[in-house]
Amino acid sequence: MDRPTFKHLFTPAMLRGKTLRNRIVFGAHTANMAVEGLPTERHVAYYAERAIGGAAMVVVEPMPVHAAAVLTRGNFRHGDDAVIPHFRKVTEAIRGNGAVAIQQLYHVGQHGDADNSFHAGWSPSGLPSYHDSDGSHRMNEREIEETIDGFVQAARRCREAGFDGVEVWAAYHGLLDQFWTPWSNRRDDCWGGSLENRTRFSREVMARIRKACGEDFIVGLAVNDEPDVEVALGREALAEIVARHESEDLLDYVTCGSGSYFDFYKLMPTFLYPEKLGADLAATLKGALKHTLVTAESHIRTPENAESVLSEGRADLVSIVRGQIADPHLATKAREGRPEDIRGCLSCNQMCWGRRSRDYWISCLVNPSAGREWEWGGDRFVATSRKKRILVVGGGPAGLEAARVATERGHKVTLAEASSRLGGQFRLAGMQPRRAQILDLIDWYERQLTKLGVEIRYNSYMSAEDIEVERADEIILATGSLPPETGFQKALPQFDTLPGIEHGNVFSAEAVMAREARPGKRVIVLDEGGNWKGCGTAWKLAEDGHQVTLVTPDALVGKELQRTTADFPLRRALARLGVRFMTESVITQWSGHAATIVSLLDDGSSEIEADTLVFATANMAEDTLAGELAERGIAFTAIGDCVAARQAPYAIHEGRKIALGL
Repeated sequence: MDRPTFKHLFTPAMLRGKTLRNRIVFGAHTANMAVEGLPTERHVAYYAERAIGGAAMVVVEPMPVHAAAVLTRGNFRHGDDAVIPHFRKVTEAIRGNGAVAIQQLYHVGQHGDADNSFHAGWSPSGLPSYHDSDGSHRMNEREIEETIDGFVQAARRCREAGFDGVEVWAAYHGLLDQFWTPWSNRRDDCWGGSLENRTRFSREVMARIRKACGEDFIVGLAVNDEPDVEVALGREALAEIVARHESEDLLDYVTCGSGSYFDFYKLMPTFLYPEKLGADLAATLKGALKHTLVTAESHIRTPENAESVLSEGRADLVSIVRGQIADPHLATKAREGRPEDIRGCLSCNQMCWGRRSRDYWISCLVNPSAGREWEWGGDRFVATSRKKRILVVGGGPAGLEAARVATERGHKVTLAEASSRLGGQFRLAGMQPRRAQILDLIDWYERQLTKLGVEIRYNSYMSAEDIEVERADEIILATGSLPPETGFQKALPQFDTLPGIEHGNVFSAEAVMAREARPGKRVIVLDEGGNWKGCGTAWKLAEDGHQVTLVTPDALVGKELQRTTADFPLRRALARLGVRFMTESVITQWSGHAATIVSLLDDGSSEIEADTLVFATANMAEDTLAGELAERGIAFTAIGDCVAARQAPYAIHEGRKIALGL
């Protein structure tokens, strides 16, 4: 089979006198890594890794331009030249590795966060925030001028720090977009009303940046596509606005994302959304602009996605953000004709947006070095000075990553897997609706281990005696976890087991997904985690024609998925399949054909008839083998769920960490 060549993706492009070595951008996103408002070595290594990996342009995370714009704990300092020498280290790392360095400048306007800023949100018309329950302050003339100057001074600092340009943020209904949009701009002065007046703010910002920073300084603009919200600007209206800026030579490129503060779920779209979401707006703008380069962004995960957007003429550049968080060497691997070696993003948002939403610095489920490049050296491994024979027991995510990285470093690795397939319970997650990217990741591991020469023993259950015979230099246990199958609920700690569980027809979510159970027509799913284990299993059952009632002690279904912006699209999918929700409730009795459901709010009870009861609760570490080895005095290291049942990112993290230390 012919290998893809990606001929459009690896054609150079010119941008304000700078040559982009290809069409791949590592777009702006809040990494949230600043310490006391200053970039650190963590930033330097994070961005350098993507430049080393082949990205043509790196857009550093947004700089708030004013006190009213501060949005996260890890934001950079606004209005302070002290950032310049620190940013110079970042720009030297990016440019020194062949990429163009840009910084995004932003102001969220009415959607500010007083928890971080301790400042009122400033906006054109004083409308409420869609970030929280606060209102905003209607800007007066002096404050408008102060904010424009904030953009200009931020751009000046970027120039002095060595950036090649800035990207002015107008996306997601930020401040510039609020001035553009009639719904949010209700002014009757020179800053509102006509298109001329509504675009005056952004045109002043960009014109003054051009004047302050010089003709060779790149000025970009970020916009977004929001076709599902009536009050948001449509594509044609945005095209008219961007073309107006182009006609005054105010911009060199425009980036097209998706979603907004009106619909935050599409801003960082999970696997619940189609791919290439930013391409439709990009195509509209490309048809309206004469010389401005158009960048398509949002859910463009792979080189194949990117090549299709470019080959169809829908954009000039593509921004692959989460794809290059997951594999910082995506561009190089694609250019070398080996896309099968790219570790694909899962579009899960679990550790990138999920950590950012909790005000931590971001990481990645599949790439635990993301955000730790300064500490772990990125995704490039230093060869060991002493080669060892390593035995890894267990082929789930922890064992797979340990085996891969240990072999990359030069060790001789044997991986023993008790079943006939790799992946462990992570494979079951990949069998839930729309989650097949997990199966792609497991296939990637199998390809990598085969290419590296790892000895994989399938159907190989290892006892302590078997392990002793191996005489490996290092033993790594990654034997995973098992569902308790007791019906224990954290909301009812007085009961170790569910009353009536002996009547049968009670299964774990894992048994259902592994097809070890045959659920009846009517199924109750008790979801204690508020995550994909229970919700995804309920979705699968409903999709297969079962009548599903989902019971949770939480106030809403998918509580833990709020941090990944997957919760509302998930609930909508479940509702459309007829899944019944019972929130803030527990199960106190099972008869074999009905469950007693009790409300945690008023202790009211109801009986729900069902053929099958499915539990999605916390697992217990499978540490039997660990105990046997300890009794024999055989040294080992346990990683992943056999230490404590957790989610996949922590297993992969521990797999890499142990392998780096061998």
